[in-house]
Amino acid sequence: MAQTLSFLLALSLLAFVPLCFCDKTLGGYLYPQFYDHSCPRATEIVKSVVAKAVAREARMAASLLRVHFHDCFVQGCDASILLDSSKNIITEKRSVPNQNSARGFEVIDEIKSTLEKECPNTVSCADILALAARDSTVLSGGPNWEVPLGRRDSKGASLSGSNNNIPAPNNTFQTILTKFKRQKLNIVDLVALSGSHTIGNARCTSFRQRLYNQSGNGLADFTLDQSYAAQLRTRCPRSGGDQTLFFLDFVSPTKFDNSYFKNLLASKGLLNSDEILITKSQVTKQLVQQYAENTELFFEQFAKSMVKMGNISPLTGSRGEIRKRCRKINSINRTA
Repeated sequence: MAQTLSFLLALSLLAFVPLCFCDKTLGGYLYPQFYDHSCPRATEIVKSVVAKAVAREARMAASLLRVHFHDCFVQGCDASILLDSSKNIITEKRSVPNQNSARGFEVIDEIKSTLEKECPNTVSCADILALAARDSTVLSGGPNWEVPLGRRDSKGASLSGSNNNIPAPNNTFQTILTKFKRQKLNIVDLVALSGSHTIGNARCTSFRQRLYNQSGNGLADFTLDQSYAAQLRTRCPRSGGDQTLFFLDFVSPTKFDNSYFKNLLASKGLLNSDEILITKSQVTKQLVQQYAENTELFFEQFAKSMVKMGNISPLTGSRGEIRKRCRKINSINRTA
């Protein structure tokens, strides 16, 4: 136990080391003041549009946060998730993690349209996603942080990357941890970023196996609180109702707080990928306990992990482009 605690402390200390926003291998870098001169009102415009969207529908905050996450885990934070299919592109929106699930694209379109009028060809769609994720968190009551900026947009997408790299609700703990490590995110980042499930919804199809056939033996998941499971079964039948939505955090579903971690400790995490944080690893279980007891600690680490995630393989300098429309690369825009 002492060794586990020492390991956890070491990881936590590493997680709180000040981050360098430099991409040393490719010579690019991100910094919060990137648009101060070229588009001074950029962050203000993003926040304004996001605020209106979240006011119309509280769920949109979680949707915008999730799109940024699903973007960064595929080719880095390059707005590849926003591209529609075209002659040379197969959209990531068709992937298993995104189909009938990823949303909020029309909000990004509105932000981009407003920014193009304010300062044409300047603000990237990738930076819009990073800013919208931060603003969504703050508007829901979560932590604030400075968003390093200067990303550029990809000229392609990766359907296979979207299918293979994004953690899935039914992945094993080791598979999820491996997918995080592949992005240079550690076990502390894994737990902190999972805390984004304090807002938002999941579909019945994402957790049905926990209710009826967790291990292929026709039995429910024994790690799930049985009264909670019975409640879930009333709206998520053995077949049908795949798209029925359930709150990831039934206690405070639209408020960004630490209830998610408290739910886990009560065996009331909705997704298998949530519950395994307390059943498959002592390190993650202790982090869950810390965040359940200390909201400030969770908020501080969530902000740091979001900055770290937002710095996954950004396109900078002359690489990529600044799309005029987030759904299409510029060469298509000119011929459309």
